[in-house]
Amino acid sequence: MNFRRVLPALALTGLMAAAPIAAMAQARAHVHGQLKLDIAIDGPTVVIEMESPLDNFVGYEHAPKSESEKKMADDAVAQLRAADQLFKIDPAANCKLGPVALRSAALGLGKTETGAGEGHADLDGTFAFNCTKATEAKFIELGLFGAFKGLRQVDAQIVSPDGQFKRTLKRPATRLAWGGSK
Repeated sequence: MNFRRVLPALALTGLMAAAPIAAMAQARAHVHGQLKLDIAIDGPTVVIEMESPLDNFVGYEHAPKSESEKKMADDAVAQLRAADQLFKIDPAANCKLGPVALRSAALGLGKTETGAGEGHADLDGTFAFNCTKATEAKFIELGLFGAFKGLRQVDAQIVSPDGQFKRTLKRPATRLAWGGSK
């Protein structure tokens, strides 16, 4: 599956519904301990967009300075690249991890947007999953709280064939469910 073709299709599918969501996201502050997920289920693909302060993953918000900080950053990036361990999609969807794109100016990853305030570094990501039955997905088990001790809350917006959903998970909850699933 060509990831570059999937994202425009997802953008067109949810454009009208996503406009108010995007406006709300722009107004949200950079809050330590909180992570934002936008999840789109479209055709054979589940795409997860993540926005988070870098502090949630490594405990600081600057380019790594010491060997210890470099190791923490490398470990966090490795865990995020193994996204199928952090985002375990409902087995009914039969998904496999596809492309992962991470962005962080402080860590020198990907193309990053400017505009973050001084001392407010982020680590954002896009995680694509290729599925044989993506529309069957009704939940994702999140391994984020176990992997990243600085994380306390996940705010998620989901666009699926079952509708649009907004969910909040707080530590220690792990199941992000929608469409009638518990």
